[in-house]
Amino acid sequence: MSRGVADIAPARLALLNGGSVASATLTEGLAIDFAQLLAAAVPGIGAARLDRMRALAADGITRRMALAAQLLLDAQVDLAVLQAHPSDTVRGWTCFAIAAQAGLTLPQQLAAMRPLADDGHFGVREWAWLALRPHLAAHLDEAIVLLAPWTADPSERVRRFACEALRPRGVWCAHIARLKAQPQLALPVLQALRADPAVYVQDSVANWLNDAARSEPDWVRSVCAQWLQESPATATQRICKRALRSIS
Repeated sequence: MSRGVADIAPARLALLNGGSVASATLTEGLAIDFAQLLAAAVPGIGAARLDRMRALAADGITRRMALAAQLLLDAQVDLAVLQAHPSDTVRGWTCFAIAAQAGLTLPQQLAAMRPLADDGHFGVREWAWLALRPHLAAHLDEAIVLLAPWTADPSERVRRFACEALRPRGVWCAHIARLKAQPQLALPVLQALRADPAVYVQDSVANWLNDAARSEPDWVRSVCAQWLQESPATATQRICKRALRSIS
């Protein structure tokens, strides 16, 4: 397994840039030449758009993901086709394209994003919530109402999305000020996941509460105490232990 970009074999990097394989690690994903991959995934994208992509080669990956998505929208590429592409990065571009499409309501965006939230690749699942998070934060009350039913989804990936997308602080993303000040707003999502059987979901709930504990530690202590009293399941115990790791 490669440890750094320089450790990736040239033949492996060529496959990644050509879009014929998915990245196995974050390092591989970061090593991909977006202009090469865009040319391979959408041969008719045009030289001007590829030049725009090359111009941002040194920028952060999130900004490049958003640009790739905008180029796909400008070229009116069929996103449904790319959603099934073997490259996880290309599927990640469709996450940002869905989020950037004009005229979509939040329910429509969530419906379109759901298959990507349930994608088999870890990277695509992260791009799904990262791409939609600004819209969720801008319409927070509606987002919580819409995501609450996702907590009952048979897929642990979808259940995890409902929680991870609304983390007060999160990773690689802007904070949600309202949730840092009023974490109780997200209880319709958190409460439903307090004894989730999947470790993948448990970690997300614990990290959500750990985020909240930085600004509202007493609230997190109170929630965990209530959960442990009402639902002393092994899953709940694990969530609360991890949630309180910074303040206990």
